[in-house]
Amino acid sequence: MSAAGSSNPEYVVARVRARRGSLYGDEEYRKLTRMGPAEIARFMEESSYGDEINALGSRHGGVDLIEYALNRNLAEQFDAILDWSEGSLYDLIARYLRKFDAWNVKTIIRGAYTDADQSAVEVDLIRAGEFDDRRIRRLLEADSIDAVIEVLEDTIYGEPLREAYAEYEETDVLVPLENAVDRAFYERLLSGLGGDEPTRQYEAFLKAEVDFRNATNALRLARSGADIDPAAYFIEGGDLFTRSSLARLAQNLDELVEYIGDSQYGDELGPALRELEEADSLIAFEHAIDAALLAYGDRLGTVHPVSVTPVISYILAKERETENIRAIARGKEAGLSPDEIESELVIT
Repeated sequence: MSAAGSSNPEYVVARVRARRGSLYGDEEYRKLTRMGPAEIARFMEESSYGDEINALGSRHGGVDLIEYALNRNLAEQFDAILDWSEGSLYDLIARYLRKFDAWNVKTIIRGAYTDADQSAVEVDLIRAGEFDDRRIRRLLEADSIDAVIEVLEDTIYGEPLREAYAEYEETDVLVPLENAVDRAFYERLLSGLGGDEPTRQYEAFLKAEVDFRNATNALRLARSGADIDPAAYFIEGGDLFTRSSLARLAQNLDELVEYIGDSQYGDELGPALRELEEADSLIAFEHAIDAALLAYGDRLGTVHPVSVTPVISYILAKERETENIRAIARGKEAGLSPDEIESELVIT
């Protein structure tokens, strides 16, 4: 578990490919949509989640057991990948896994904003990033957004959050704070990646992720009609938008959809864009973006089979499995039908 010395992609990719074979497929998801929470937990116990279900089953039940097991399994899977990795490979993987630090920061800020119970916030945390248990505990114990920012002062999120706090106080909406977290994460993610061909392809994948995030934000704004400056949502690092083009296109949904459709991502997102023109929801488009990123990662992993890209592809696939199972469990708890739940899943 070191960023020093030589890299070892052959070994890590072999280990990751072995684990990828245990991920759930479309048929397993469809089976789960027809089960109750207790049945889902039993199904998980007989798969790669067995250790977590058994360890947590005496303390939790129902959907809480499923969520805690999912998050613990995800963290342990990714910790193992870092343990296997060395040199520049370790650095590339570690910086990508910091996305879960960003997720946790935003989750805790939302909890402080809504005055949610600490236990309700903790169940949504994914301990797969760089933050250790002590920092997570201090964040959970912070009793205000200002206190959360204070805990983060020595991290990449501290200064951007402090700068965004004044706008939050003026508007009483979380958008400035959440955007500050995302921008800090992606700025660090894309800095100093290196110049060999596999790493350039990996950088192209990361830029696509930024482009898709900007596209989603722009479409949300265009659909909402809200009087919000689209430039405030812009994340640097992608190729599809500039700050000014995003601001302009977010004012006209038809023009924005046409622009994305004519871009390098038109083939991947074309069907979802056509559906978006006819539907009242962005859900299908957002799911198509997730599926497109998965497919893009898989494709790069094939082009450069001994590099970081197959590892990132597995991380995305594992994250998607976790989110699908969570969506099924929460859907069952909310009384949704199997068909309604299936529409919430990302299936490739």
